[in-house]
Amino acid sequence: MNQLDTLLLISLITALISGLGRRHQLIGWATAILLTVQFLALLSISSLGYGGTVIESAVNLTILGQPLSWRFDGLSWFFALITIGAAMASSFFAAGIWAKKYKKHGGNPGLLQFAMSLNVFTMLVLLASGDLLSLFIGWELVSWASLLLMVLAGGIATQWGLRYIVYATAGAMSILAGIGIIYHLTGSFAYADLAAAASTFSTTHVVVLSLLFIAGFGVKMGLLPFHLWQAGAYAETPGPGSAFLGAISSRMGLYAMLIVVFQLIGLGKMIAVEIPFTFLSLRDLLMWVAAFTIIFPTYTALRQNDARYLLAWHGIGQGGYMMMGLLLLDPVGSAGGLLHVFNYATNQAALFLAITAVVYRTHTADLNRLGGLVNRMPLTFLVLLVGIIGLAGIPPMNGFVSKWLIYRSLIIEGMPLLFVATVIGTLGTILSVYKLIHNTFLGQLRLEHEHIREVPWSMLAPMLVVATIIFITGFMPGLVLDWVASAQAALGFTPLAYTLGGVETARGSLDMIWLCGVLFGGFGVGALLFYGGGNKAKRVHQLDNYAGGHFLTADTRYHYSNNFYAGLMHHIGGWYRGTFKWLESSLISIVSLLSGLTQILFHSYHPALFLLITATLSLYFFIG
Repeated sequence: MNQLDTLLLISLITALISGLGRRHQLIGWATAILLTVQFLALLSISSLGYGGTVIESAVNLTILGQPLSWRFDGLSWFFALITIGAAMASSFFAAGIWAKKYKKHGGNPGLLQFAMSLNVFTMLVLLASGDLLSLFIGWELVSWASLLLMVLAGGIATQWGLRYIVYATAGAMSILAGIGIIYHLTGSFAYADLAAAASTFSTTHVVVLSLLFIAGFGVKMGLLPFHLWQAGAYAETPGPGSAFLGAISSRMGLYAMLIVVFQLIGLGKMIAVEIPFTFLSLRDLLMWVAAFTIIFPTYTALRQNDARYLLAWHGIGQGGYMMMGLLLLDPVGSAGGLLHVFNYATNQAALFLAITAVVYRTHTADLNRLGGLVNRMPLTFLVLLVGIIGLAGIPPMNGFVSKWLIYRSLIIEGMPLLFVATVIGTLGTILSVYKLIHNTFLGQLRLEHEHIREVPWSMLAPMLVVATIIFITGFMPGLVLDWVASAQAALGFTPLAYTLGGVETARGSLDMIWLCGVLFGGFGVGALLFYGGGNKAKRVHQLDNYAGGHFLTADTRYHYSNNFYAGLMHHIGGWYRGTFKWLESSLISIVSLLSGLTQILFHSYHPALFLLITATLSLYFFIG
């Protein structure tokens, strides 16, 4: 048994213990500690030199005569680091005082811990897959484990979970069809055999396989137009579970796409495929899908008045940045895409946990019913502030670095329209995260929240740790770029040349240590002028304020938060949201019609003859 097998075994034991002991009052702390042991086991793999080493599992299984294999490389290790790290933060947050209140309101904190630990195990199985068959098994395990976490709250959460599993099942069938075609062409499920045979694939094979896998993996990733399940499913999951799902779950789709489409089939072949009657290649089309995935969900997030839904919609949009960077193929852009996976996971985990802390104290996530909490929950405010700066891509937080790399690559590669699209998405992100912090923490305090206080340290500690990681990896991005370079090498990309402060290239450099020094130096000068200039500030109670010639009390709502950005919403409207709803309902109608016609044919003719005709036509279309 090697280090990979040890990691998988510890992960399985964690899931079993948390499941069997889910009724015990200390199971939350036990699960969190076991996840920490998993994290240390993962770090032991890095000590073996994950940068250029592929670690093969000693476990060998066979299903119907087909061998299954598992292995870890730099890409697997990178995604596993984010997976276990997000689970650790969420598990520790849910293990203490939060669990008691959750249980008091009818929840089952032990089941929540079990669902998160089970998700970690299934994700590690997927990340360690060494062939197409083990990848599909891991993919399905992740899908059903995610469903368990999504439906824990019951009610509307169950409805969103069922919508998710319908999308996931359709995506799985698309993936299975692609794997079936590959097996017909190569006679094998092995990655090496697919990579060797890919150069002989015809244009038709490349197009069909690429579309099948992109659609299948894109469902979990939330790529347009397969995104309508994600926001509700993640937002309605109990708080710490939302943080975990939002941080990493949909990135399993990106990982699988990187392995099968980018690495094995090859983006080079997709670039060579020209789309008729356009100037676009198949790669260009996918880049525009990524661009629209950035823009539309981001501006949908802007319209949300529930903080959880606002963050969940951003999860869809940020996936577009990751896809955009990786599709650029160059060292700078691909590093930006991979780095954004890590950066976004830290930002989203911090934000969801902070909002969960607000809900714990105020019993609401409605942005129209909050405000002025900065003096009541100052550390939670700090965590949210760090998270929104990172999510918006503003220095000194880590989100700026990954977005800068993507912007820089788009400019260098001569793609100005796509650059503008990403900037439009960033503008929407800035507007919506300002709404989030403004309506939650700034302005006038509500009377019903006057006696609210900060959340306990069992909840604060994991939030502050994640916020610290966001700042440190923004100040010294080279710490993470080391892992990113190893992931690039595993994919066959040219690794990015990096420094501790960022990157140094002939076509543009970034040094965050210098940039942060200038930034904080400016803040220091401002602080000296403000506090040392002789002017003295006088603190007043938030319910005893004065503005515009009037005294403000709890009866005067000076803090404008209701229907924030109403003017902007009037102009942009909900046309794109309605469009996707219409497309989804149209697709449902078409499928219903086809299923009805199929049922008529099936009952009208001999079933075996009907199936034979269908199979023959399918094989002719996909293979012939």
